[in-house]
Amino acid sequence: MRSLSVPFCLVFAALAAMLAGCKNLQSSDNFLGVVTPYRVEVVQGNVVTKEQADAIKPGMNRAQVRDILGAPLLTDVFHQDRWDYVFTIRRQGAEPQRRSVVVLFDGETLKSIDTGGALPAERDFVASIDTFKTNRNAPPLALDEQQIKALPLPAKVEAPEAAASAVTPPRAYPPLEPR
Repeated sequence: MRSLSVPFCLVFAALAAMLAGCKNLQSSDNFLGVVTPYRVEVVQGNVVTKEQADAIKPGMNRAQVRDILGAPLLTDVFHQDRWDYVFTIRRQGAEPQRRSVVVLFDGETLKSIDTGGALPAERDFVASIDTFKTNRNAPPLALDEQQIKALPLPAKVEAPEAAASAVTPPRAYPPLEPR
């Protein structure tokens, strides 16, 4: 009876040690240096870029501000003259970002906008969340004037209507309704 309890205790201790190690594996960014677990991308709120903030001018009405910035993430019943635009993003392979923009109104007209610091330009924002490993040295997709002039001229083809009518006889269709 005693010989059964010792192997059982050893198995139990080994199982407990393995389960204790699982906690450390979950908190790391990869599993045994090979497999990286999938993390859900979380995007919340409205992105407000430098160009959008520059387009907002005091004296604009609420509809004009909404057209430029979109609907605010937070509107408070007790502070009807304050709109909060909060943006957060967490993407695998990119730094988490959080920004808060506060727009204050005086009645129906814009009083001020507080960006909480410098906002990124649209290109800078897109570059900061770009996690794709693309070839940045790819050639441009547009031709310049010299390249366009160097292209060969297309061969002349006879008009498709004349060629089609000469080869195939005209079709006769039956009437749609009986006579």
